[in-house]
Amino acid sequence: MKAVIFNEHGGPEVLRYEERPEPSMRADEVLVEVRACALNHLDVWARKGGLPGVEIKLPHILGNDVAGVVREVGEVVDWVSPGDEVLLQPGVSCGHCRECLRGADNLCAQYDILGYRRDGGYAALVAAPAVNVIPKPTGLTWAEAAALPLVTVTAWHMLVTRARVQPGEDVLIHAAGSGVGSIGIQIARLRGARVIATAGSEEKLEKARSLGADEVVNYTRADWPKEVRRLTEKRGVDVVMEHTGAETWPGSILSLKRDGRLVTCGATSGYDARTDLRQVFYRHLNLLGSFMGSKSELLDAMGFVESGRIRAVVDRTLPLAEARLAHELMEGRAQFGKLVLEV
Repeated sequence: MKAVIFNEHGGPEVLRYEERPEPSMRADEVLVEVRACALNHLDVWARKGGLPGVEIKLPHILGNDVAGVVREVGEVVDWVSPGDEVLLQPGVSCGHCRECLRGADNLCAQYDILGYRRDGGYAALVAAPAVNVIPKPTGLTWAEAAALPLVTVTAWHMLVTRARVQPGEDVLIHAAGSGVGSIGIQIARLRGARVIATAGSEEKLEKARSLGADEVVNYTRADWPKEVRRLTEKRGVDVVMEHTGAETWPGSILSLKRDGRLVTCGATSGYDARTDLRQVFYRHLNLLGSFMGSKSELLDAMGFVESGRIRAVVDRTLPLAEARLAHELMEGRAQFGKLVLEV
């Protein structure tokens, strides 16, 4: 089969489009013919070497977000059939530990993600646990279906489960042009919140408004936290959805109201963020970590996709063979929404 792989860690130039053996499939898995696979920043981190202490076996196939057609099912799988149009929940867990059994599979000690330590969707075929199969919502293109899973489950877990956004609250969503930011705007609006979105260009700010942002702020300006305070009559926001890291972290802390909640899931601009602890204890702030989300949470969110109240935001599609270009675009922050590889 055709696939994009890398044999060593490094920049986009290490990606190679070549012929690879078809993946083997376990009895509880499915084999999916990939139609589209969306990019995530996790692809970039894995390509560069992953997290400290995390070994990525080489050669490796990236790709967390997969949409396609089931070719074959394992012998114990009776709820999925060949020919089904599906997307895949990217989180892979053991299914039998205490966390999995209580529905918090994203906290499983064996948790992994398609395309991170196991091969993913930058290929003609991918093998995945059958429990990760979700029916493709009707009316979506393959690219739109692939653009949804990881960012939707991440944003839902952040805003609904962890931060518990309430109607009438002010929510600051960073990096509106990112996949998780573009979905976060929509979920915060679903929760009845007033959304203030940030982005780095006027074009992206206008697109954020079109997604439902009530106010927009350019975070390339040094005084952007003051603008957030102005928009909230100096109170600050109830919730900050933080996923950019060191670049915005100090301003995010300053943008919160007393007893406000900051929920973070990522650090694309750097992980060594400065925190003035006096701000945290004196203003009674709540700092919440958030990692992916459970399978059931993604199913909850997909109901709103089916009804059209959450929509995929696709910047552009590229052929699988142009994965290197797609990585260059992502690292250059050239997109609004998701970059998708079509197979």
